Amino acid sequence: MEKEQMLENAQGHFVPVKSILPIDLKRHEVVTSILKDTFAERDRLVEFKRKIYMRVQEFLSESAKDSGARKFGGKKGNVTLTSFDGKYKVIVAVNDNIQFNEKLQIAKQLIDKCIANWSEGANENLRAIVDDAFNVGKSGLVSTSRVLGLRRLNIKDATWKKAMDAITESMQVASSKTYMRFYERQQDGSYKQIPLDVAAL
Repeated sequence: MEKEQMLENAQGHFVPVKSILPIDLKRHEVVTSILKDTFAERDRLVEFKRKIYMRVQEFLSESAKDSGARKFGGKKGNVTLTSFDGKYKVIVAVNDNIQFNEKLQIAKQLIDKCIANWSEGANENLRAIVDDAFNVGKSGLVSTSRVLGLRRLNIKDATWKKAMDAITESMQVASSKTYMRFYERQQDGSYKQIPLDVAAL
């Protein structure tokens, strides 16, 4: 029997088309045709995102030249652009996924040394905060926000400072993702995001 008369099932086996129920064939046709359009729309949105990003970057370069500045968008390249009439707003944000390397364990050892050297009692709460920050979660990773939160503690101690420096050195950007959000101003003056997510429409 020719291959064209066969259809692969979910287990990877080829089944004769004539032995498949008509409703099952129809379902297959509907789903595959919908997904064909879905993939085409996904590719169109990827290209849309790329073009918007390039247009924003071109504007930022032009604006930088006009003002004599060297760069715009802040440390991570985040930027908000608003139309002259204030009706529309575009936000481009870059979110970094931070992970820690082996130097984080050096930071933990230094922090433990600090707490051991300090007086007992008053530092029990700090011990709990530190242990919680370095606790490995379900993903097998420590909480980035909790570890970085330790750096905000105003503790003047040379060993503590070395520990905070070790935390900084242990940080690595595992991945970055660019988000684009588009807003339209409402009659009450608030901005409502224009949804490009199918589920949000």
